[in-house]
Amino acid sequence: MHFTFSSFIIAIISFGILMLLISKYAFGPLMGVMEQRRKLVLDQLQSAEQDRKQADALLAEQKAALEQVRSEAKAIIEQARVTSGKQAEDIIRQAKEEAARIKEEALRDIETEKNLAVAALRSQVSAMSVMIASKIIEKQIDEKSQEQLVEHYLKEVGGNQ
Repeated sequence: MHFTFSSFIIAIISFGILMLLISKYAFGPLMGVMEQRRKLVLDQLQSAEQDRKQADALLAEQKAALEQVRSEAKAIIEQARVTSGKQAEDIIRQAKEEAARIKEEALRDIETEKNLAVAALRSQVSAMSVMIASKIIEKQIDEKSQEQLVEHYLKEVGGNQ
């Protein structure tokens, strides 16, 4: 191959012109697109970092709210436990008071009935004694007959009960 100086110079000038044209029309817009892409990626990274920080803040806020709800639920359960215990004690106390009242009424009723029975028995015994005395006086009988008569009336009193 043959080398000529003029073609070498023309090649260098052509290469220089080509480089100027390429840098102006190809590399310039390409570098602009690359710069836009770089800015877009940086913006997306910053946006992602902000979103992550917001998500972390929301997560911490939700954890705090959940912990607060748990503590409130525990307080409500404890309050319900205390209230139910007090109610149970009140119910037991009222039941004991009612049982004591019923027992006292029953004892009073028993005492009243006992007194009525004793009074009725005394009345019957008095009536029988008067009747026996009148019969003895009427008959004017001997001691053996009197004992038989008393036993007879005592059997009657015993049979009427």
